[in-house]
Amino acid sequence: MSDEQSWRPVEEGRTLGLGGTEGGIIVRDEEHPAGLRLTLEEEPARSFYAVTCGVAGWLVHSRFFDNEAAAHAAWDEMKPALWELVVQLPAAGAKPLDPATRAAGAKLGAFLARFP
Repeated sequence: MSDEQSWRPVEEGRTLGLGGTEGGIIVRDEEHPAGLRLTLEEEPARSFYAVTCGVAGWLVHSRFFDNEAAAHAAWDEMKPALWELVVQLPAAGAKPLDPATRAAGAKLGAFLARFP
C-alpha cells in the first residue's frame, strides 16, 4: 500500500473548520488506513499553529509553531516520516514484555526526537 496515495481527508473533510484538540481551528486533517492521522490547527490571531500526529495504539504527539509557513513545512516533513514509522511497528500492536514492543519504543523515541 502506497503511503501518499492512501492518505485521505478525515470524515471526507467534515472536520475542517471545527475546533481541534489543541485549541485551534482544524485547517488540514488527513488519515491513512494504516492507523495514521495528521491534523493542522491554526489560530492566526494568536500566532498559534499546531500539528498533531497519531499512530493508532502507539502515539499521539503535538508540535507547536508561531507561523503558518513553519507549520505547513512540518506537516510536509512529518507525513512521510509517519509512514516510515508505522511500517516499522508490530502490526499486532503493543504487547507487554514483548521484545518487538521494546524495539518499537526505541523507534517511537527516535521519531519524537526528530520531531520535538
